[in-house]
Amino acid sequence: MQFIINNMLPISIALFSGAMLLWSVVGNRIRGIKEVDCTAALQLINHKNALTLDVRDYDEYKLGHILNSTQIPLGKLNERIGELEKYKEQPVVVVCRSGNRSGAACAALGKHGFTAYCLVGGVIAWQKANLPLEKTTGKK
Repeated sequence: MQFIINNMLPISIALFSGAMLLWSVVGNRIRGIKEVDCTAALQLINHKNALTLDVRDYDEYKLGHILNSTQIPLGKLNERIGELEKYKEQPVVVVCRSGNRSGAACAALGKHGFTAYCLVGGVIAWQKANLPLEKTTGKK
């Protein structure tokens, strides 16, 4: 008991970090968010004709994005959801910079009846896997 009292701060930090890690894994499952890595995303894109939806802002998108991806910023997704209706029967791979924004987009798409997959690690993971990105020139 004395050990616990003397080490309350490190024990609390360890418990808190473990709970946060558990919540990040379980939380997405509770919200119904499906996660895929780069290999699984490629399989969906190449073999299931998945739409790649990039939810970053246009300035981020034009610096480098997955080939043939559609760009709708997360903040405008709900008002522009109608643009995606024709893809409702296809899987949607949602991409952002690191995987944080795409989770929220997947949840929103799921509420509208889409089958959405969040790319874990986002464009950063895509680049680390040495997969191609294209750049956009000009203004939108």
